[in-house]
Amino acid sequence: MAASPHLVVFTGSGISAESGIKTFRASDGLWENHPVEDVATPEAWQRNPQQVLDFYNQRREQIRRAKPNAAHRALAGLEQDGFSVSIITQNIDDLHERAGSRQVLHLHGEILKARSSIDERMRYPLLKGGIELGQVCDKGSQLRPDVVWFGESVPLFADACELVSQADFCWSSARR
Repeated sequence: MAASPHLVVFTGSGISAESGIKTFRASDGLWENHPVEDVATPEAWQRNPQQVLDFYNQRREQIRRAKPNAAHRALAGLEQDGFSVSIITQNIDDLHERAGSRQVLHLHGEILKARSSIDERMRYPLLKGGIELGQVCDKGSQLRPDVVWFGESVPLFADACELVSQADFCWSSARR
């Protein structure tokens, strides 16, 4: 029996927009009301961690209310049909996983997790609620959103390149 084809799918904000998740760059997107330098950079975190936490706590609640849409379900359905599917997403939501996809690589992090401010390997699930000032990791540093901010490196980039190199077929929903 032949091995099932390995599909690698690259997704961006467009796939989750149908679920009601605001994109960052659309004309009514998140950056219209929140300048990047105020909520999505290491400097913003140093200047005003409460503002950054508030911004991401609001995004987190929006994502928790959202439901996977037909595109998320279709990709998960390919796995049920016997395909090996790896999803590389720029999205920080968990809609692929909730739809049933099992192999999802989050290039820009996962909003439903927190991480240590001093050791990015220390991650903690946020089953409910958000992150508050004073919540610390096991090493005692403030927890922050587990997302890649502007000016930070993408730690899983090499993993994404490896997945693409092993693919039998690649597809991207990201706009150019």
